[in-house]
Amino acid sequence: MTAPSPVLHAVQDRPVLVWRCTRTWLAISSAPRGGGIGLRDWVFNATVVTDYDHPDPSAHAGEMAAGLGLTGEGIGLLTAVDVRHEVTATDGGVRASVTTGAHAPVWAAAPAAERAWAPGTINAVCWSPVRLSEAALVNAVATVAEAKTQALLESGVAGTGTVTDATAILCPADGDPEPYGGPRSRVGAALARAVHAAVTAGLRVENARHESS
Repeated sequence: MTAPSPVLHAVQDRPVLVWRCTRTWLAISSAPRGGGIGLRDWVFNATVVTDYDHPDPSAHAGEMAAGLGLTGEGIGLLTAVDVRHEVTATDGGVRASVTTGAHAPVWAAAPAAERAWAPGTINAVCWSPVRLSEAALVNAVATVAEAKTQALLESGVAGTGTVTDATAILCPADGDPEPYGGPRSRVGAALARAVHAAVTAGLRVENARHESS
C-alpha cells in the first residue's frame, strides 16, 4: 500500500502540508487532533505563530480541517516551524516526513526546577508499507523517539527533544500484522533509519536558516 504524498496548502496565510488518503489507514498519534489509535483518512501538519496559545488546539485543528475540506477522521499536527522546510526520508518502504524545530531542546528527565516551558516542535509523520499490530504501533512510537534523540545528540543538540514534539505513524488497515516495531524489527529498523535521516537533515536546514537570519 503506497503512502500518499503531501500537498502544500495555506490556511489564514500560513502553510499547511496535507496528506489525503484514498484508503483508510490504521494510525497511532500523539497529535492534538486525532491522537490515540484508530482509523484515519487524512493527516495535516500546520504552521502556527511562534507564540501560539490557543486554549483548545484540538478544536483549532478541527477548524483548519474543515477549512481544508477534510472529512472523516484525521490527524492534525501543529508547529511553529515553517512546514515548507519539511524533510522526507525513506528506507525499506518506510517514509518519514519531519519538520524540525529544535531551538529550545529539553532533557526529558530534567529536574523539576529546570522544566520551564519553551516553544519548539519536532513533528514526525511516518508511513509503514505493511500492517502493524497495535503493540507494534506503540513500540514504533518509542522507536521514533529513540531515533530522533540519536540524531539530536549526534548533531550536538543538548537535549532529547522539545516539550511539544508530536508523532503520527500510519500503516495499512488490513493484512497480517507485524508483531514488533522496535529498532531491530523489520519495519522498526527502517523506521529508525528514516527518522534519523530526516531529523538530521532537518537540523541542518534549521541551523542554516538561523545563521542567515
